[in-house]
Amino acid sequence: MHDDDAQHGPLAGFTVGVTAARRAEELGTLLTRRGAAVLHAPALRIVPLADDSELLAATKDLVDNPPDVVIATTAIGFRGWVEAADGWGIGDELLELLRGIELLARGPKVKGAIRAAGLTEAWSPQSESMAEVLDRLLEEGVTGRRIALQLHGEPLPGFVESLRAAGAEIVGVPVYRWMPPEDIAPLDRMLDATVGRGLDALTFTSAPAVASYLNRAETRGILPEVLDALGHDVLTACVGPVTALPLQAKGIDTVQPERFRLGPLVQVLCAQLPARARALPVAGHRVEIRGHAVLVDGALRPVPPAGMALLHTLARRPGWVVSRADLLRALPGNGTDEHAVETAMARLRTALGAPRLIQTVVKRGYRLALDPSADTKYDAVRPGG
Repeated sequence: MHDDDAQHGPLAGFTVGVTAARRAEELGTLLTRRGAAVLHAPALRIVPLADDSELLAATKDLVDNPPDVVIATTAIGFRGWVEAADGWGIGDELLELLRGIELLARGPKVKGAIRAAGLTEAWSPQSESMAEVLDRLLEEGVTGRRIALQLHGEPLPGFVESLRAAGAEIVGVPVYRWMPPEDIAPLDRMLDATVGRGLDALTFTSAPAVASYLNRAETRGILPEVLDALGHDVLTACVGPVTALPLQAKGIDTVQPERFRLGPLVQVLCAQLPARARALPVAGHRVEIRGHAVLVDGALRPVPPAGMALLHTLARRPGWVVSRADLLRALPGNGTDEHAVETAMARLRTALGAPRLIQTVVKRGYRLALDPSADTKYDAVRPGG
């Protein structure tokens, strides 16, 4: 970790996309606390099942093959499940089943719903924390145990992954269904930001969210561009291996924490994003080029999007002259007037606070004033040998 990371937060200057529907605020707070700018667009919404055939099939299966443990995760979901079973005429069988096995409640509200159904939970955490439920199960040992989980839309990131990794068989009880978000505009903005490299990283906490994101890209006809961005420029972070599967199927590498939780997911980004930034010795300064800001000798300098586009273009070939025409092509929008380059360049120099970092080469263009001692170090990035 750089000294300046302690000052600004390791994610300062980076923009991170959050696609979660539930717990998005929690994830966003963890990211902003470490300096990131956050773009949020839920990739899903969670609605009660209208067609209960999946829930009916899952309930019959549990009555016929009782599990060792049932985890009730939400009061509304648990009540909905019991009511639905009553409607199908198998309410008594379900209650009988739940009386005879280890019934865990995630927190006080669910415990209330369980008691209201005339049942008693075996255990419930003081908090509303699925993490506590997970820790208890792992301590008890879950190898070879059949665990039924009342799904509540987006389960706690990695909850199922952790139990499966420890040898449990998980049966999902789907009381809700995943649907595309009612307002698709934020998701479209997120896709546009991905293609335009306006994001440095994108986070996913469930496989259905990944599927929804990719499906929307396909519907809009921009899937190849989105995959190109994820494959080369936008770091994709998934909470666990199950979440990453739909991306891996498309050939996209992802990063994941060892523990399938939100905190460790953020720590992975804190380690990976700064490591991907270019750090160059320029005109006697140490310049680190991040997504939407630059660290100059450890001081954070926010730069407008046009300036960042110019800087990224110059940094691809540090020390080499880049023509105004090439820089114009790099600017957002499809401008044809090279005067726009001069305006953006003037703003960029002001934002950097060190005007000598970028040299004007008369009649040719601009170059990053790379320190001569660094020349050999960057031979590999020189064009055409």
